[in-house]
Amino acid sequence: MITVDKQDGITLKISHSMASSKKANLDLYFFVPGELGLNPDVLKETEFYYESIVQKRAYYSDKILLPLVHSRLAKRGRLSSTQYRVSLSLFAYQYVIALDRAVSQLNRYETDSVTDEEIDAVIELAIDILKKLRRGIPYEENLKRYYANIDNYLSWYTEQKFLSLISHMPRDGEYKTLKDRLITIVEKEKAHRKLNHYNSPATRDDVTRMSNKMRLLRRLIEHPIILKERTTSLGSNMKRIVKGLATGFVMVFVTTTAILARDYWGEITASFIVAMSFVYALREIFKDDLRDVLWRWFRKGKPRWRKRYSDPTTNKVVGQKTEWLDYLALNKLPDRIMFIRKKRTAQREEQILHYRSETEMATSRFMSGYEETRESMFVSLRTITRLMDKGSNSVYLLNNGQVSRESVEKRHLVNLIAKEDRLDGKPRYYRWKIILNRTKIVAIERVDVNSQAPIP
Repeated sequence: MITVDKQDGITLKISHSMASSKKANLDLYFFVPGELGLNPDVLKETEFYYESIVQKRAYYSDKILLPLVHSRLAKRGRLSSTQYRVSLSLFAYQYVIALDRAVSQLNRYETDSVTDEEIDAVIELAIDILKKLRRGIPYEENLKRYYANIDNYLSWYTEQKFLSLISHMPRDGEYKTLKDRLITIVEKEKAHRKLNHYNSPATRDDVTRMSNKMRLLRRLIEHPIILKERTTSLGSNMKRIVKGLATGFVMVFVTTTAILARDYWGEITASFIVAMSFVYALREIFKDDLRDVLWRWFRKGKPRWRKRYSDPTTNKVVGQKTEWLDYLALNKLPDRIMFIRKKRTAQREEQILHYRSETEMATSRFMSGYEETRESMFVSLRTITRLMDKGSNSVYLLNNGQVSRESVEKRHLVNLIAKEDRLDGKPRYYRWKIILNRTKIVAIERVDVNSQAPIP
C-alpha cells in the first residue's frame, strides 16, 4: 500500500512498506504541465535527485503492540537492553506515524464533515496506547532513562497533535464538549511531564528550547530503527571511458584535418594557421556536446544510483536498492500507465519525470522479531513551483445584474501515478492529483484507478 501526504507546505511524503516479500519494485511517474517549461536543460535528473528527494527506511511491524511486547520481555531480562531500545523506539515511531496520519486526516476536512465518533476514536486510541506504554517502566537505571526520553517525547507530541486538532475545529458550540475533553488531556500530559521532572522549569517556560529538545528526542527515537544508508553514484568508470572516447574521436578529426591541410598548402602559411585555429575552435565547441551525447546513449536505461542499507545497531548490510531517474517521452509509457493517464491533447505537452527503484532486503539479518521495513520518500516540489508565473488571473462575475471582478490565484495540476510490484502477484497501481500554487501544495486528491468513469 502506497500513501501520499503533504509533509509541509511544498513537500510530498510518499510512504510504502515491504511486507512478506523480500523484493519490491516501485515506479513513480510525475506528469508536469508543459506550460511550465520543465526539461533536462532547466532541471537535470541528478539535480532533482540530490536537491529534492530525501529518503528514510525504518524497521516496521504491522502488529502494533509487538514492539511493546518485546520491550516488556527485555524488562524481565528475556531480551537484551539493545533489543529493549530498538523495540521501544519502534513502538514510539509507529505511534507517532499513526497519530500524525489520523490527525492530518481530521484536519484536512477542517473537522466540519468529521463526526464526534471519529475524533473520539482517535482520542481513545492515543490514550490507550500511552497507558500501555506506561505500564512497563523498566527497573534498570540506564533503561529507565531511555524510557523517560521516549515517554517525554510521546507526551509532548500527543499534546501538540491534540492542540492542532482543537485549532482546526469550528468556533461554534457544537464541538465544545470535544474541545473541553481535548484540553483536559493536554493539561494532564503537561502535568505528567512536570510530575516526572522530564524537563527543567527553564525549558518548560521557553517554547524554542522545548521544541529543540523534542527535536533531539525525535532523533533519539529514530536512531535505532532508521537503517543507515550509503548512496553510490553508478557509472563513474563508464563516464571516464566516454570522456576518453569523445576526446579520441575529436583528436582523430583534428589530426586528419591537420594532415590534409598540410598536404594542401605544402608548408605552414597564414592560411594554414587560420584553418587550424578554426579546427581547434570546432573541437572545443563540439567536444563537450559529443561527450554528453555518448554519455546519454551509453547510460540510457541503466541505473544511476545504488543504496546499501545497514542495521544501525549491528552495522550488518541488510539490503540494497537500485534507482533510476529519467525524463520519459509520452510514447514510451507502458500501456497500463497510458490507460490510467488517458490520451488527451493536453497530456501530449506534459513533461514526464520517471523514478524507478528495485529493492532487495535480507530479512534474515534484521533485528530479531522484525521482518518488514517502511520507506518514506520526501519529494520537494519547490523546483517545479519556481517555474510558475507570479501574479493572479482576473475573473468577471455577474451577480444580481452587477458585474464584479475577482482575482484568482494561478494553480497547476501535477499528476502522480505509482506502480508497486512486490513480485508476489499482480502489480498495484495508484494515482493522485496534486494541486499547486507558487507557494504551497493546495490539495492532494486520490483517484480510483479502477473506476471506469472518465478521469480528467
